[in-house]
Amino acid sequence: MRILCTSCGKKSVIGKTDRLSLSHANLYCSCSDPECGHTFVTNVSFSHTLSPSAKNTSEIVTALAKALSPEQRKALQRELAF
Repeated sequence: MRILCTSCGKKSVIGKTDRLSLSHANLYCSCSDPECGHTFVTNVSFSHTLSPSAKNTSEIVTALAKALSPEQRKALQRELAF
């Protein structure tokens, strides 16, 4: 990830990351231009999903299969066997 200095637009260096949650972090940055010397904090946060995780899909399928009656589960197993 490239963070640009909000003062001069040059590349900045991330010195520290303070993770507040799985979806939000504060990045402590400093400008790489010694003449600028600007230090600042940038917030990075999760916005939205474009493609769901395959792990989550597997968990959902497992939960749905467990919710089926024994007869429905056997029917599903027969359909998936082909």
